[in-house]
Amino acid sequence: MSDSICRSEASLTAPIDDIDRAIILATQAGLPLVSDPWAAVGEQVDLSGEEVRRRMALMQEHGVIRRIAAVPNHYRLGYVANGMTVWDVSDEEIDRLGREVARHPGVSHCYRRPRHLPDWPYNLFAMLHGRSRVEVERQAEEIAETLGNACRDHRILYSTRILKKTGLRLAKKTTSRT
Repeated sequence: MSDSICRSEASLTAPIDDIDRAIILATQAGLPLVSDPWAAVGEQVDLSGEEVRRRMALMQEHGVIRRIAAVPNHYRLGYVANGMTVWDVSDEEIDRLGREVARHPGVSHCYRRPRHLPDWPYNLFAMLHGRSRVEVERQAEEIAETLGNACRDHRILYSTRILKKTGLRLAKKTTSRT
């Protein structure tokens, strides 16, 4: 599915104007489920659909918007076994192997984290989704084969509830009365 990429601090400092802010406010709960969502958003912010698309592409290019994507509720789709797999992978090979793990069809996100020795040796994280724990464990075995001898240990930490399904939300501006 995808791997996470952290942008540099410099790319996150692009300013947004009031029109960009209005587009963000109009889309942060999701794009309208209509045949032309860009035009529908444009109607809300008094722009053409093409101008909304152009501005959103620029905000994405500058790191203001990380991505535009569907966020399915995997539980409703039948994917009720969700396990964060954590791997203790050789530091010399983690970049190459992490990219391979991120391409695995069951991985929704994959990223590198620092170890916290001696308690936490794991440095590669990959979220797996399946219709059962058996399916998740089969996917983890496939990843273990990909990692080979570069992997010393791994664990599967199963989700017990949905913690978050939204990103950061902007608040509407309030007008001050003085």
